Amino acid sequence: MPTALVVAEPGNTGSTAVLELDGALRLEGFEVEHAVPDDLMLNRPNPDLLLVSAALGLQRVALLCQRFVVDGRTPTVVAFPDDDIGALEECVRGGFDYVTRPFLPSLLRSRVNSCFERWQLSSTVEEMAALASLREYERELSIAREIQAGFLPESMPELDGWEIAASFRPARQVAGDFYDVFTLVNGRRLAFVVADVCDKGVGAALFMALIRTLLRHTAEHTGLVQLSGDDLGAVVGGASYETPLPLLSLGAGPLVQAVVGTNRYMARNHLKQGYFATMFFGVLDPWTGDLVYINGGHNPPVMVRADGRQSLLPPTGPAVGILPDSSYTLGHVRLAPGDALFTYTDGVVEARNADHGLYGTARLQEVLARPGTGAGDLLEAVDSAVRHFVGTAEQSDDITTLALRRTPL
Repeated sequence: MPTALVVAEPGNTGSTAVLELDGALRLEGFEVEHAVPDDLMLNRPNPDLLLVSAALGLQRVALLCQRFVVDGRTPTVVAFPDDDIGALEECVRGGFDYVTRPFLPSLLRSRVNSCFERWQLSSTVEEMAALASLREYERELSIAREIQAGFLPESMPELDGWEIAASFRPARQVAGDFYDVFTLVNGRRLAFVVADVCDKGVGAALFMALIRTLLRHTAEHTGLVQLSGDDLGAVVGGASYETPLPLLSLGAGPLVQAVVGTNRYMARNHLKQGYFATMFFGVLDPWTGDLVYINGGHNPPVMVRADGRQSLLPPTGPAVGILPDSSYTLGHVRLAPGDALFTYTDGVVEARNADHGLYGTARLQEVLARPGTGAGDLLEAVDSAVRHFVGTAEQSDDITTLALRRTPL
């Protein structure tokens, strides 16, 4: 049996209009309940038909209807006059359907059916519009993902004696993470970047494209810049190194100019948007194994020696895009045959399982401790371990990894 709920002011629940409406509804097979506005604060099942006295006023009628919204849908709502045609007119102008006296059963049934059909049509049109909007949004996201994929390297440079592998797994359609690998100074140096723009989604993806373009364009067009002794002192500062810093290679100039220039541009032009990026930017001399780098507030990459020893490469400066006058020091390591460098974004160590536990750096280093593992195998081992740890929990952040390994002699 269909149900109807009649809502009126406390003093009008026994009015002639309410009683006539009640009788007509019952004759048409409705199970009728009555309520005053305050009663609707109590939990009650949604009726099939909600009849509200226009005497409550348009604002209160609208607020009452919101209490019956379930999954974005409401019952058929009809206003009726309680000897106040002016109030009914206000509700009709506000978009509500209505019935008027005399409340004859057959006329009431016809009017209610008409109201229900219009409500269904309106709901259908709204659903179709929402579906069309969703499809358009999904299409635009798909295009954005294709464009973003175009910013990632299609293939890795091939260098004798070196293995390079990278993995990119976004948490959403588009991501704020990125990696890049390219050659500098006529192929004599290998540059690689792993970066994480704060936040996720479309906004982060837009700034990812901007930052990646600035870094690469500046590095590739700085030319054969070599820092002077004074510049070297200003850049290197008081940093400490695993091995003595060699005479700066040709790639150090492009590295410094790219990071400093990108930071200055972002901080001066986009500080209001609140986006910044942590990054690890390294430049490798493939002949000697010397690697100079800047770690701008990024998770410390793990240096894995051929004998299994590990060390971390901590930040040498702040994140890029926060302060225009930030200073960055150069770090240096030398990769011997069999050594590997594993670089990643925080989506790895901050991955959470169903119990909200963090994967953490310790688990990562345990996986990387396996001896004699190639660059691609390192990435697969880490990805498998993270997926196993996360289990059924949803991926909460973008995950990007890059491994560089010097092949054993």
